[in-house]
Amino acid sequence: MGSNNYIKDLGIVSIVAALFFLPFLGNVHLFDWDEINFAECAREMLEVGNFSQVIMDYQPFWEKPPLFIWMQVISMKLFGVNEFAARFPNAICGIITLITLYYFGRKLFDREFAWLWVAAYFGSILPHLYFRSGIIDPWFNYFIFMAISFFIFSYWKLTSMKIEQTKTSNFYLILSGLFLGLAIMTKGPVAYLMTLLTVGIYWLLHFKTHKKLPLHFIKCSFIAAIIPLLWLGIETARNGTWFVEEFITYQIRLAKTEDAGHGGFFGFHFVILLVGCFPASLLALPSFLGIKAKEITATYDFRRWMLILFWVVLILFSMVQSKIIHYSSMCYFPITFLAAYSLYYKLYLRKKFSLVLLVIVGLLISVVVTIVPIIGQNIDLLKPLFEKDKFGMANLDADVKWHTWEAIVGTILTCVTIVGFMLLQFGKVKKGVLALFGGTAIFLSIVLFSFVGKIESYTQNAAIEFYKSKAHEDCYILPIGHKSYAHLFYSKKRPVTNDQSRHFHYLTKEKLDKPAYFITRVDRQHHLIGKGDNVERLYEKNGFVFWKRAK
Repeated sequence: MGSNNYIKDLGIVSIVAALFFLPFLGNVHLFDWDEINFAECAREMLEVGNFSQVIMDYQPFWEKPPLFIWMQVISMKLFGVNEFAARFPNAICGIITLITLYYFGRKLFDREFAWLWVAAYFGSILPHLYFRSGIIDPWFNYFIFMAISFFIFSYWKLTSMKIEQTKTSNFYLILSGLFLGLAIMTKGPVAYLMTLLTVGIYWLLHFKTHKKLPLHFIKCSFIAAIIPLLWLGIETARNGTWFVEEFITYQIRLAKTEDAGHGGFFGFHFVILLVGCFPASLLALPSFLGIKAKEITATYDFRRWMLILFWVVLILFSMVQSKIIHYSSMCYFPITFLAAYSLYYKLYLRKKFSLVLLVIVGLLISVVVTIVPIIGQNIDLLKPLFEKDKFGMANLDADVKWHTWEAIVGTILTCVTIVGFMLLQFGKVKKGVLALFGGTAIFLSIVLFSFVGKIESYTQNAAIEFYKSKAHEDCYILPIGHKSYAHLFYSKKRPVTNDQSRHFHYLTKEKLDKPAYFITRVDRQHHLIGKGDNVERLYEKNGFVFWKRAK
């Protein structure tokens, strides 16, 4: 019976995840920068047929290793070069992640906890949405989580921790090392840093009883180095040491400086996680506060690991100067685990304030979503806020049709929050979890379908439509005064045969062999006005200005 339930549950998890994560992946353009960045790397890899090196604008791109790009290449081979293909790997990651959480939840606790953990991850805002994106972090986080979890299992085999483990310590250690190597190959050495800090802090807190831990992690590190060193060895043999040098330089710069406007206050990630991981973040609070419950040693120890992982990621990326939402996305695993932990031990009965906060945050999010279409129909209400932002003001002129009925979408979350609160308040955990997390997942799907395309119309659609119109024209395209990868992907830029064509001076001053198009923001036209010969202003739309210089 247990085996049948296990297979049945995995089937249900897979089907539900696929139904939510796969549909409508290609309905909205990829967003600049990150989504288009990775998709363009994959497109160019296919274009030139060189799969060992990541390139951007047909030049070596040393900011990211190639593993995620390879996934997108395979997807584009299957589905073509489009938005669906770019996001498909993360949809698959979503399915695999939920299956994995069920596996670990059942191994650590039981079937009930497994479902609670799956529900918490599936039905929380950012964890759910990231599986419908084309960014690198879902797979990156998954590999780190697997590395840390299997390391814990491996170390438990050397201690008195008791849990159902059928494999040897070395087997789990090898898995841990391999997954850590894959994480490094996905986004770089920050994967090792997060893992090292998590293991190191755990050891510092328990060094008297865990003297073997450092040596065990050293073994894991050697295994983890195999995959990235193999790739780097091939790259270094072919192209020298430039990749390693440039990559390290980039990582140091990213940690010390704000990356192109992605700054923020120290508590940025705390706010993002509190609101972005709703409702799991609120339900996790009792587990953060040291609630004691009767539990087996291994489960309690895993909770300690998850707490350490959470604080490592939160503090590390709070210290980094660049503040980007997905930098703290590794926290989604411990947050959802701790939410499931709270629910499993029914700790909300003793810490009701978390449920009060649950209602408050849920209603605030509902209000915001409800107001969006109302403001969309009365867009002039926003314009006083953009008096000093010429580009933002022009974005609001986009022709976007909002409907009054769309305000109802926000009330869905209101109902979900209140019903979930009431059920949990009266001790009906299973029904409360289903209503709260299942309802939130449905709410998110409706928001994605109804709102995201309209928001994209304000922010970038005018530029992307222009790029797409030039996809079959032999021409040069260059954004001026702002960073973008959209012109490369959506104009389907061909391999560069004239290296000078990347330079502003050549395209604006020298004799051309084909037309050149320039795109500026309305507030940054000074980068182009009066600095080019015979540059004709074509038109302006939604904050973007389009120019042409004939050959």
